[in-house]
Amino acid sequence: MKDSLRTGMTFGLTSAVITTLGLMVGLHSGTHSRVVVLGGILTIAIADAFSDALGIHVSEEAESVHTAKQIWAATVATFIAKFVFALTFAAPVILLPLSAAIWVSLVWGMAILAALSYAMAKSQGKAPWKIAGEHILIALVVIGIAHLVGDWVSTLGE
Repeated sequence: MKDSLRTGMTFGLTSAVITTLGLMVGLHSGTHSRVVVLGGILTIAIADAFSDALGIHVSEEAESVHTAKQIWAATVATFIAKFVFALTFAAPVILLPLSAAIWVSLVWGMAILAALSYAMAKSQGKAPWKIAGEHILIALVVIGIAHLVGDWVSTLGE
């Protein structure tokens, strides 16, 4: 059961950070609209949390090694982690000017990834800086590409 909860939590947290930040940055660079960015965050928190939870559910079932209780534990943990952490990115968007909210969200997201990576590396006896660096680099590449796509999409309406 512990492994199932860890699977759901780590997947949900990682997905919440990368998906939400990628969407936020892409929508911001494409629209510069607080309402659009907030709508994107809420959509990720609901639709993508359910989608990721179902994806974990099906993946765990396909392995044919987990009990139904373990599968549901991973499913629920994925949903809760993705839903709750995706929603945390809404607070800066509501409370701050949009550009500042994006920067605060980037720092928050990288801190979540760093903390998760550190804990994971320590539990596996691996170098935390290497694991965290790898995960943060991948997230930044995704976010950078989303920013470029947002910039490109914004030119289509001109």
